[in-house]
Amino acid sequence: MDLNLPLLTAGVALLACVSGVAGVHAYTSGRARRQAVIDRLTSLGQPAADGPARRFRGVDRWLRGTRWGRRLELRLAATGLDITPGEFFVLMAAGIAALWLLAASSLAAFFGPVAGLIGLWASHAFLNWQRGKRIEKFINQLPELSRVLANATQAGLALRTALAMAAEELDAPAGEELAKVAAKLAVGHSIDDVLGELAERLPSRELVVLVTTLVLSNRAGGTVVGSLRNLTQTLEERKETRREVRTQLSQVTVTAYAVPAFGLGALLLMDRVMPGALERMTGSFYGQAAVVVSLGLYVLGFALIRRMSRIDV
Repeated sequence: MDLNLPLLTAGVALLACVSGVAGVHAYTSGRARRQAVIDRLTSLGQPAADGPARRFRGVDRWLRGTRWGRRLELRLAATGLDITPGEFFVLMAAGIAALWLLAASSLAAFFGPVAGLIGLWASHAFLNWQRGKRIEKFINQLPELSRVLANATQAGLALRTALAMAAEELDAPAGEELAKVAAKLAVGHSIDDVLGELAERLPSRELVVLVTTLVLSNRAGGTVVGSLRNLTQTLEERKETRREVRTQLSQVTVTAYAVPAFGLGALLLMDRVMPGALERMTGSFYGQAAVVVSLGLYVLGFALIRRMSRIDV
């Protein structure tokens, strides 16, 4: 049997071309899907692409490679601030240096390191304050969140879909946090893990109860509507109770900050009445010891007042 070699060669070449085109198309589409998944995972917890340009990238990369930097990144994520660990570190260092120089020049050289330590404490206290304020806002939104989830599940929607819908309807910070939850669920994370991370990121008793209710209902496969209805009423009552307790303790909270402010004001007044008094006082060991003991007592008083005014509801 004679073979038509030109025709056979053309057929093989055409088959090779078709296979090559199909392979290139599969490769490019696979790379595009892979890059889309990477971009989506990278965007979780990161600012939008059209946000402000980031500064101090070298410092930021160095910090993210350390344990302290990774902890700082988690704390910043919990505060909701649009700032990187590198930017916060540089701003904190600049603030500590400014306080050091200001105290050393206006009071005495001894107060420079003291002001630097106060600046370091103030930066961490600021993060805790921002985190607490965000958690408080999130807690106030939990009754509405529970109500939205109950309505969605009663309408027959799955829990994943209900969480995504709640992320679109609620304002920040609940909307932002649920958007992260919905994004992670979309790429294959389990509901238990994602909700557990949410409870760790914004710790509160109310959120733990809500997360436990959702997780147990998802595992058991039972109805979650009745539980969410009851939980909504309970969260509303706890919200009002927390507001009343915070109002009753507002005077004690102001006292905790006023006592150290009086001490600082007394130092400034004494230095203005008798110029150079602080310099002479801190020039000896006994004077420095007296200042350190006084500062320690102020710190102890502040901590005790804050501890006595802290009531867990």
